[in-house]
Amino acid sequence: MSSEHGFTCTCCNSHHSDVPMNFSSPAPAHWDESLAEDPDSLLSSDQCVIKGEHFFVRGLVEIPVIGSDEVFSWGVWVSLSATNFARAAEVWDTPGRENEPPYFGWFSTELPIYRPTTINLKTRLHTRPVGERPWIDLEPTDHPLAVEQRTGITMDRVREIAAAVLDSAG
Repeated sequence: MSSEHGFTCTCCNSHHSDVPMNFSSPAPAHWDESLAEDPDSLLSSDQCVIKGEHFFVRGLVEIPVIGSDEVFSWGVWVSLSATNFARAAEVWDTPGRENEPPYFGWFSTELPIYRPTTINLKTRLHTRPVGERPWIDLEPTDHPLAVEQRTGITMDRVREIAAAVLDSAG
């Protein structure tokens, strides 16, 4: 969290001294709580399988904050092919996994502050050393999230995101 000037939350109308520098989704958009009882489905903090047919990994979309050394991040899910998911799972706890080539994936988290939808944006999932969440590189399109990832955002934009996300959660 950053303490640079804080922000006023539209949800509670209070001034907060810290600006959240990340937000995360606990599950892919396709997950439904009823799947928790399905023996062919799994949801962990990093991986998800739905009915043994759809495979997801959680990673970070990192956005540089202009004029600072800080990074704002979205913890989101991407779908992988069965082959790529199996390979990612195979090397999940293997030192050197960061040398794996990136895996193609489809963005599988709805970030409602962006229009058009973020669902199904093309991505590349890059593994990092064991213990570090993978990073997600969006295809360089004109989608607002892809533009922000390429060009960075201001701290004012971080405050705007925080207010919008916290307001929608309240």
